[in-house]
Amino acid sequence: MPAIENNDIRVEVAALGAELQRITGKHTGVEYMWNANPAYWAKHSPLLFPIVGTLKANTYIYEGKEYHLPRHGFAREMEFELYQQSGHMLTFRLSSDEITLAKYPFPFELYVEYLIVGSTLNVSYRVVNTGEKPMYFSIGGHPAFKVPLFEGDAYNDYILEFNQVENAGRWLLDNGLLKTGTVPLLEDTDRLPLRKELFEADAIVLKQLNSTKVRLVQENTRKGFEFDFIGFPYLGIWAAKDADFVCVEPWCGIADNVDSNQQLVEKEGINELGAGALFERTWKFAVID
Repeated sequence: MPAIENNDIRVEVAALGAELQRITGKHTGVEYMWNANPAYWAKHSPLLFPIVGTLKANTYIYEGKEYHLPRHGFAREMEFELYQQSGHMLTFRLSSDEITLAKYPFPFELYVEYLIVGSTLNVSYRVVNTGEKPMYFSIGGHPAFKVPLFEGDAYNDYILEFNQVENAGRWLLDNGLLKTGTVPLLEDTDRLPLRKELFEADAIVLKQLNSTKVRLVQENTRKGFEFDFIGFPYLGIWAAKDADFVCVEPWCGIADNVDSNQQLVEKEGINELGAGALFERTWKFAVID
């Protein structure tokens, strides 16, 4: 499996889905990623493209024609080419083909780059429109981090701590589709204590936060990691029922609303990219030790 490392961290990535598998802290001795136990959830960090979340009836309409995509799209189940590799960087590439064009009629190249600098991992998504007309897409990450991180801790010892005070309601899901309106979650606070019951009603979906970073830390020792999601207008937080992990999910895109008209170009959070143009976003993971 392709890997990169320096004196601070080691990172392993699978070519299938260009999926991040492991982040190991060399000073802390900690493995930060969820182990993909299939009894709970058999993924580490799937890539969400060309949609994020669920489409109404798994269907979208473009130029009067119906197309069908499963939840989170197809990239996570496709084999990527290892495009570039150095001691500190891995870049994977996925190109459109007859299979993708049948369900998503846009020529594209998708690059996923993993770059380590000190104790920070930078994960960059680059979408290139190789077609002759605008393309419409969403993209996002779904990394799952082990909780508790340190031996002897409990799940409830950890908090998510935002870098700004938030007043943000939680958008609830109905069979993967967004309901109308929110319920209270973050009320004049920068802290969200982790509790497994938070995820009994599926993922926490947040829109347009003030924050650009969140830390997952053990409340007493303050050890953990920082997650930078600047440039991503939506954030998902999720865990499988009773599982010892939490996903921190930066999204450029979001699931359909229950009242969606299914028109791709009108979809909330959709990104339009002109012919020959490049779209790029980067999220960052940094060890706190």
